[in-house]
Amino acid sequence: MKKLGLISICTITGLYLLLAVILVLIFSIFEIPVAFGLLISLVLIVIQFLIGPFITDITMKLFYKVDFNYETPDYLRTFIEDTCKEHNMKYPKLGFINDGAPNAFTYGRVKNDARIILSKGIFDLLDEEEIKAVVAHEIGHATHYDMLLMTVVQMIPLIFLGAANALIRSSSNPKKTTSNSSSKSDSEGIIVLIGLICMLIYIISEYIVLWLSRSREYYADEFSARTTKKPAALSSALVKIGFGLTTAKVDKNKKHFVGDNTTLGISDKSSSQAITASACSFNGEANKVSIKKAMRWDLFNTWAKWYELNATHPLVSKRILELAKYSKEFNQEPYIDFTEKKEKSYVPQFALEVFLCIIPTILFIAAIVLFFVVIAVNPNTPLYIIPSALAVLGMLVSFIKFFYRHPKNFSDETVESLMERIEVSDMKAIPCKLKGELIGRGDPGCIFNEDFVILDDTGLVLLNYKQPLKFWDKLFALFGTKKHIGNEVEITGWFRRNPVPYIDMLEFKSSGKTKKLYSYITGLIVRCIFGVIFLVLLILAAMALL
Repeated sequence: MKKLGLISICTITGLYLLLAVILVLIFSIFEIPVAFGLLISLVLIVIQFLIGPFITDITMKLFYKVDFNYETPDYLRTFIEDTCKEHNMKYPKLGFINDGAPNAFTYGRVKNDARIILSKGIFDLLDEEEIKAVVAHEIGHATHYDMLLMTVVQMIPLIFLGAANALIRSSSNPKKTTSNSSSKSDSEGIIVLIGLICMLIYIISEYIVLWLSRSREYYADEFSARTTKKPAALSSALVKIGFGLTTAKVDKNKKHFVGDNTTLGISDKSSSQAITASACSFNGEANKVSIKKAMRWDLFNTWAKWYELNATHPLVSKRILELAKYSKEFNQEPYIDFTEKKEKSYVPQFALEVFLCIIPTILFIAAIVLFFVVIAVNPNTPLYIIPSALAVLGMLVSFIKFFYRHPKNFSDETVESLMERIEVSDMKAIPCKLKGELIGRGDPGCIFNEDFVILDDTGLVLLNYKQPLKFWDKLFALFGTKKHIGNEVEITGWFRRNPVPYIDMLEFKSSGKTKKLYSYITGLIVRCIFGVIFLVLLILAAMALL
């Protein structure tokens, strides 16, 4: 824990020293007083820090229907009180989202004004020890001042990005000008160079911030393990939330604690926002063999490393392995003793999919550039056969990529069987059919989120609802999503991981009706149209040369 704290301090200090050097250089070029520039940056950080939680509170209430006035279960309230007392922290403000998808997060400024938000799915799918472990993880973020730390550090990339944009835009009209054109050109060159350096530092600092965020997650995991003295409880919770592997079923007849506000028609299903979960429903343990198989993707698939590099949280499997170390420290059996070995390399699949991702774009850009070059050199010569050929080739690869991402032969699957697959990514999908209950939204409680979470007999997984137009999606989120939640459905789509497991839906059957999604057919039609256009241009160019 001390090592992680020291690393965080050194990282933040280094980033701010680098920022100070760049700002001093910029202010010197534009003849801005250094103190004035630093003061502006400091004021912006302070304003964001002060008003951020209030803005988030409003957002949570308006768009997530968070209830901050509900009766916390006795076991959880006692646990939070004891933990806060031990760490000299005020009791946090607890919020509840009435959504069956499991989610928990915290926000605020410092530990004494922390807000911890829990969804109904946390109570439905986790047992008491797992719930306490999850809450301890969130308290760990508060006691470690992660809200303050990440607010401060996330400003650094933004400042570098703003500086880069300002420098590059102003390079054609620098404030410090001279009548000497050579001096002016040199000045513009220096400004552009510094702007590009700022842009490079922005990209690097973004990855440093992501790395720091992942480090803080390990830090909070350790806090949970040491506070509860049960690391396996957090591991089990991570399996259910991160992998979706659980045999828990929501007990619709169980009683719940209710909030202080009794005027919302608690007995009326239309006022379900006033109802809050108090304890876990009857719960089953996920198969340990299946969990190990699900972990293989995190630990073996090459895409997992790339996705983690661009993520705020470590891969679930890595967190479970770290928690296993604390189990051994407490002389307890680890939740998972992972001993499987990688049987083959997944680098070739990774290389092929990266190629399919980037080559169509490269070919289209090359075609456009060549077309304008040819026209500029000799507008009367039909040499645009080369860019036309490149465009046709790019379109052909785009078709290959499209069908690679959308294989057919849909077969019946379960969440468990899908999670055991290693050769799957955002590019390589598994066509599947799945039956289960829609228990909540993909972003629990968010009225603008059109996605679902489905629960079958083996676990839960995110369902991606995507129509050709984003506006179409949002209309469905506002007026169509809620009526499907709680229904038994049959879905057809493509299972992917990036690293969050999810299914791109092609269609789903709910309440006896089939709801179709048209992104697949629209993508195919658009490619056919452009393919025909480019092919006609190629044929005309070839005929002109004959």
